[in-house]
Amino acid sequence: MGYAIGVDVGGTFTDVVLQRRSGAISVAKCLSTPHDPIAGILTGVTRVLDGLDPARVTRVVHATTLATNAVLERKGVRVAYVTTQGFRAAIPLGRYARVEEDRYDLRFSPPPPPVSPGDCFEVAERISARGAVLRPLEEESARRAATEIARRGIESAAVCLLHSYANPEHERRVTAILREVVPNVVASSEIWPEIREYERATTTIMSAYVGPLMASYLSRLRERLAGIGIEAPVHVMESSGGVISAELAARRAVATIESGPAAGVLAAARTGFADVISFDMGGTTAKACVVRGGRPEVTHEFHVGGKGSFGGRRAGTGVPIKTPAIDLAEVGAGGGSIAWLDPAGALRVGPHSAGSSPGPACYGLGGCEPTVTDANLVLGYLSSASIPLAPASADKALDRIAGPLGVSREEAAYAVHEIVSASMASAVHVVTVQRGIDPRGFALVAFGGAGPMHAARIAERFGIGTVVVPAYCGVASAAGLLSGELSTDRVLSRLDAHEPEEIFTALAAEAAADLGVAEVGTDMRVLRSVDVRFKGQSHDLTVDWTPSREELEARFFARYAQVYGITQRGEIELVSYRVRLTTLAGRAAPPPSHPSGGPSRPGSRQAYFPERGGYTDVPVHTRDTMRAVPGPAVVEDAESTIVVPPGWTATLTDTRAIHLTRTDS
Repeated sequence: MGYAIGVDVGGTFTDVVLQRRSGAISVAKCLSTPHDPIAGILTGVTRVLDGLDPARVTRVVHATTLATNAVLERKGVRVAYVTTQGFRAAIPLGRYARVEEDRYDLRFSPPPPPVSPGDCFEVAERISARGAVLRPLEEESARRAATEIARRGIESAAVCLLHSYANPEHERRVTAILREVVPNVVASSEIWPEIREYERATTTIMSAYVGPLMASYLSRLRERLAGIGIEAPVHVMESSGGVISAELAARRAVATIESGPAAGVLAAARTGFADVISFDMGGTTAKACVVRGGRPEVTHEFHVGGKGSFGGRRAGTGVPIKTPAIDLAEVGAGGGSIAWLDPAGALRVGPHSAGSSPGPACYGLGGCEPTVTDANLVLGYLSSASIPLAPASADKALDRIAGPLGVSREEAAYAVHEIVSASMASAVHVVTVQRGIDPRGFALVAFGGAGPMHAARIAERFGIGTVVVPAYCGVASAAGLLSGELSTDRVLSRLDAHEPEEIFTALAAEAAADLGVAEVGTDMRVLRSVDVRFKGQSHDLTVDWTPSREELEARFFARYAQVYGITQRGEIELVSYRVRLTTLAGRAAPPPSHPSGGPSRPGSRQAYFPERGGYTDVPVHTRDTMRAVPGPAVVEDAESTIVVPPGWTATLTDTRAIHLTRTDS
């Protein structure tokens, strides 16, 4: 019997879950090591093995923020951009929307483009939108570009020729010429052959930008895992919630930019509720996503590196990426978020975080700034964690803001708690109210090390009456990795193609090759979809495929009404064809429904609830000692703590999930 290991590297903690074939789970939560993420991974893996034979590990699934951080911190490799003659300025000109404080900045300067103007090259050729050759490729122009790129010492190049999705012949030839002298060359027709030139170009550039880093990182990870006896294949969570091989992740690194948050949404989708709002609060960020009918919302374009919490949809606030991704809204609010006073003396929380080094003051690792974790400890919501906590250090940190504010320590701590809850509620607002969705019909699924402490208060803001805290909630993202299925996506833009079946068959064959199998087998699931728009419109919506034109129109009209809130009819056209290929091979068993540890006796402690006039004595339970617990109360997990405010009741279910139900509404 083998073991599967899930690894989720966050800004503060690295979570590792080991699952046996029987479903039994072991978990480890250790501080992340930003200077060398693999060191933290090995620490966690060693802990969960705890004497088990590492040779029996058959699968390692990893969620990583490497690509995201490289883009945000601009630490990718230098990239040369090669495009059709006359279009080299598209990337340097770029797009940028002035948001928040930028609107009023008279000295505003847009962020630098992903490729400097001097590193953009042109080749002489031209393809029409229908794939016709308007100007044959002049190979000498491609060779001149290749020679100059090599002379400058640039080792990564992105090739995106005009309309290469319609006819990739020229792009493939240019790519072949560049590969003679440039070590890493990425072509848009290989990465994501979809309509829209700017977005396709930035997607290709970002893959070239982070690809070498991803390849090096995954190679080192495999080597160091082998050093402790784990020879199992390494898989990586992609942005859309599927799992791909490390080799494919290195080739298509852009597909992993939202790797980290996707796994938690998968865990939320498997809680037994059809419609849920996934709420994941870790040490650095909080993320929200809507799951309807058991399926997470997926977007086919998102923006990375921009400002504002808009679920990646706010055009012009970052670099656009044209790959499928679970549609998340994210805010810089977590357990490590630092509370501070602005020049006007107003209390702010985040987005800066204490991270894992030095961490919150109560960690005793040298941090002195007040954080959300320190505030929760002062309030009595938190008493233990994966590392020892120092209450005196938390008290001292909160006094740094309580004094200037002229309030008591506990009042300052509760203000921090409320402000960060309001900040996180904005992420829920983005994925629900802002998109025309009434959140009151959803259950809020809370996880992450800090999420269950704030979930009920956030639910109250939206009139949500049910909160679900799944088993192993503190490491839910790592556990969710093990439920991910080996899968990949393929797309091709063809305006109203005459033979859609041929396109779908070819895309499925390419997807099978990505997964390392010769052909599409009976043990695989193929999902087909198509991008549809009204004729004459610019933007499209994705709907499930059917060969019946009448049924396809009905699906598009229904989707249009759902997204835009109006009923519309008219002539449609098909733009792009999509395939998602999934195999269940290697999927781990579901987590056990029975308690994994022995019972412990409940206790009590002082916790701060304004409804009860301040500090009050509340019962403290564990998952193994509770059944139905009225608030106020606290339920302590091994990796997180659940706060049950007054007016709520917590109930343990057969699956060891905790359901918080509003009783005062």
